[in-house]
This record gives sequence, C-alpha cells and structure tokens, in this order.
Amino acid sequence: MRQLCMPQGLAHDELPKLEALICTARSVRRGESLYRCGDAFDNLYAVRSGSLKTTMAHRDGREQVTGLRLAGEALGLDGISDDRHACSATALEDSTVCIVPYVALKRLCREIGSMQERLHRLLGEQIVREAAQMMVLGSLSADERVAAFLLDVSERNAQRGYSSAEFNLRMTREDMGSYLGTTLETVSRTLSRFQRRGLIDTQGKFIRIIDLEGLRQV
Repeated sequence: MRQLCMPQGLAHDELPKLEALICTARSVRRGESLYRCGDAFDNLYAVRSGSLKTTMAHRDGREQVTGLRLAGEALGLDGISDDRHACSATALEDSTVCIVPYVALKRLCREIGSMQERLHRLLGEQIVREAAQMMVLGSLSADERVAAFLLDVSERNAQRGYSSAEFNLRMTREDMGSYLGTTLETVSRTLSRFQRRGLIDTQGKFIRIIDLEGLRQV
C-alpha cells in the first residue's frame, strides 16, 4: 500500500528522496481527529488506508462537513495559507496516513521540479473540487446532489484502481446531508428512491451502482 503515498511522475532516482521524507505513518482510529481547526500547520498528509471527513464549525457550534478524503488522497492543504488549519479532519473508520513535513517538502520541491508540479496539481485539484461542490450546493436538486456525490466517489475510486461500482461509504447519512446541504431524512429517502428505481443497491454503508448511466441522467 506504500505506493498510495507516492505521487506519479517522479523519476526512479528521485523516489528515495521522497521515501526518506515520508518516513512516518500514523494510525487514526475511527472518530479520532487527525488535526483540528486552529491547530498549527506543520504537515501534509496522504491517506494510506481508510477515509476521513473534513469539517468546519459555525459560530454557533454547528459543524458542516466540507469534504471526504479517500485512500490515495491528500489532506492538510487548508493549513498552507495561514499556517493554521482552517478545518478539522476526523477518521470515518480506522485509517492510516503518511505524514509529510511541509518545510522539508518545500525544500524537496526546490530540488525536484516534478515534485513541485505535483504539489501545484494537488492545490489545483482542491480548488476544482471546492468549485464543483459550490455548484452542487447552489444549483442542483436533492436527487441531483446525491447522484453527483455517488458518481464522484465512484470516479475517485476508479482513478485509484478500486471498484467504481461497489464501495463502502463510511459517511453516515447525517454527514452526507451536511456535506450536500440537505437533511439526513432527505438523503435516506433519496437513496431508497434510487434503489426502487434500480439505480443502486444499498445495504447499510455498502453501495453498489447498478445503472451508472441512469444515475448520470438523474
């Protein structure tokens, strides 16, 4: 599973430098915070196994789910701008992350141009993902939001060599509702409706996409 921490596009002789930098893996138990909003920013993280959610707190204490990070994806980019994390990251299941010290990574980026390109790509991907989420919240119906979310998870799994049709979605229905700007009840009703229409099969946290094209047409 170590390759999940390794970015693509590096020359063979450059990998030992990166492996020396990513020398620590940390286990994060289900429900445990990897970091919290306001914590000092020192590291980036690569999800090696499992999944985590990111959240931000409203002034009245309510939490808003802002993201889902799957195996092979990066965490912690929110801390770069102010040297403090703008959100919290919590494990949805027992997970493992690779720790990447940011100061050492910047030094490595100066030495290896392809590493700097990969960091810029990660930043760009996060901008695109957040823009897409704004469109989901601002212009789509509840059915469209849930369908878009399932398709997004499916595509991200496929990009990392996992099944695009079957996966365990560790988010609770309440977390999904928070992320999609709707309620737990709406998410549950929508998933049940998709199942009756033969688009998906869902058993607890297990999701199987039966009609991919039909889901895209929701």
